[in-house]
Amino acid sequence: MGFPSDGGELGAMMRALDWSGSPLGPPNQWSQALKTTVSMLLAAQAQIVLFWGPQYVALYNDAYAPGIGANHPRALGRPAIENWGELWDDLEPLLSGVRQTRKTFAAKDRPFYVERHGYGETSYWDVSYSAVPDDDGSVGGVLCIVSETTERVLGETQLRASEARYRELNATLEQRVAERTAERHLLATIVETTDGQIQALDLDYRWLAINASCADAYQRIYGKRPRVGDSLHEFLADRPEHLAAATAIWSRALAGEAFTNIEEFGDINFDRRVYEMKFETLRAPDGTRIGAFLTGIDVTDRLEEQARLAQAEEALRQAQKMEAMGQLTGGVAHDFNNLLTPIVGLLDMFQRKGIGGEREHRLIAGAAQAAERAKTLVQRLLAFARRQPLQAVPVDIGRLVADMGELISSTTGPQIQVTVDTPEGLPEAMADPNQIEMAILNLSVNARDAMPEGGKLRISAKARTLEHAHGSDLVPGTYVCISVADTGIGMDEETLAHAVEPFFSTKGIGQGTGLGLSMVHGLASQLGGALTIKSTVGAGTTVELWLPVSHAAAGAIDAVPRANLRPLPTGTALLVDDEPLVRMSTAEMLRELGYWVVEASSAEDALQRVKDGLRPNLLITDHLMPGMSGTDLGLALRNQYPELQILVVSGYANNEGITPDLSRLTKPFRSDELAASLANLAKAGR
Repeated sequence: MGFPSDGGELGAMMRALDWSGSPLGPPNQWSQALKTTVSMLLAAQAQIVLFWGPQYVALYNDAYAPGIGANHPRALGRPAIENWGELWDDLEPLLSGVRQTRKTFAAKDRPFYVERHGYGETSYWDVSYSAVPDDDGSVGGVLCIVSETTERVLGETQLRASEARYRELNATLEQRVAERTAERHLLATIVETTDGQIQALDLDYRWLAINASCADAYQRIYGKRPRVGDSLHEFLADRPEHLAAATAIWSRALAGEAFTNIEEFGDINFDRRVYEMKFETLRAPDGTRIGAFLTGIDVTDRLEEQARLAQAEEALRQAQKMEAMGQLTGGVAHDFNNLLTPIVGLLDMFQRKGIGGEREHRLIAGAAQAAERAKTLVQRLLAFARRQPLQAVPVDIGRLVADMGELISSTTGPQIQVTVDTPEGLPEAMADPNQIEMAILNLSVNARDAMPEGGKLRISAKARTLEHAHGSDLVPGTYVCISVADTGIGMDEETLAHAVEPFFSTKGIGQGTGLGLSMVHGLASQLGGALTIKSTVGAGTTVELWLPVSHAAAGAIDAVPRANLRPLPTGTALLVDDEPLVRMSTAEMLRELGYWVVEASSAEDALQRVKDGLRPNLLITDHLMPGMSGTDLGLALRNQYPELQILVVSGYANNEGITPDLSRLTKPFRSDELAASLANLAKAGR
């Protein structure tokens, strides 16, 4: 850009500035009057600023820039209100008056309140504001030629004040002496009564002064008080280490160094406190260095509070990380369940039909076993993500733990001495018994692996009452605490910090999924309890599973038998799922059960088929699909056909968003599990 061709630093800034964001637009589109005025002010040595247009866009020269402090260079090319906002109520009437009347406004030592160095101050200026005509004769802007007089005005003000004070001092010398004496007494009183610690030592480490607060601090941490004239060396002679620390820091101050330091002092037999101390050189009236003094404050409580805050912030970050990981693993598990559904269904069909010879039977059985292991892995992922379906009922934890003793002993092997301790009268807890059994078994296996040379494993349960909030975010109340303690290798702090993260494992490759503790953590949180871990390297680990106490009577733990029921053929089944492979395997199962199957890839597709005349007897639908959910589809069709049987299938394995009165089945599933769900559905009449 050729314009402006010169103009010092501001001219260069104008040439380099991106004017697309300025109300003035690019300089090559400016009016000739504006260009001429800008060229004039850039070349001038006086402090000049031009406010152009109705928005008073600021353009100024090198001489003016220092006067606006930190507002330069952001003020260049911007409306004045953005950078002169604090004085706009004062400045705007002056500018608008010049624009409207075309009359020049001039003033000497005109005060303006400005914020140019990060704080507000009153400045003084000689000003001359003149209207500048545009090419069409209208007022284009206001040219402000200014000269800051702040330093002179303040100097004259201070001079007048000093002269008045001198006259007053001469007139009332005796009164001033009395007032000064009273002032010294007041200052001494303040020093003596303040909570801050103030003390001074001479070059021989003897106290020249010490206030009561500082003497009290010595009393607290050493059990004795120093007095003026005492020697620091004699005061701490019976504590050589403390004397060395004190003289090391005082020697710097007595050598003339001014500094601030934070250190801990005190005898552990009394108290240890942390002090923030500011050291200054102490000089005689003639400037000779005669010692040093410090002003200090006790910051122990503040630092402890900061540490607690940092710990709380770290706990929050950890909780947020675990929540994010839970959402991720929950989504992965959902997709994995959709992938497993056709695999499990197909292998189940091969086994039921006895396809192939003996070798094929073994291969199919191995694949089915692998699919079941994958299904278990997904359940652990869902447990960590807190999305597995739980049937929380009052559970006799004491009996459950006691009954598992033999199973745990056989699992851990003869090298591990297993002790089970469950007291009589233990209250029932709200829990899913099957999931709790799996959790205890997982913790026991972890304990076994932590004791490769053998050791002791103690599994216990006891009632615990919390009267205050617990470090694991447990609210006050009564809990049943299941403890699994081993004498194994333990964990260091870094390992402990990651222990409940999914897929984190200290075991070798192929020896663990890293989901055991994360599953138990998710289970405890979903039940309203918590998981706590205490561990010391070489001394073992104790894992505690806290479960809320039930206020209802414990019921029997009903085993869920594998269903052998096969529903009678009942006509047409409308099968809805957005995954083609899931639809294919499920449709084959339904046909084997005697249904005529109509497939739909979405809820909207299913509604259209019903609108076209389809009258199904059974609706089997996925829950989460693009567009309308399976639950909403089921409710919409039930309103039209109350006799329609509805089964909602979910890969997420949670109840969120599914109406409680709709029957549900979790992916992946085998033909007999589907048959059992349909039989129960037919029995219930829905």
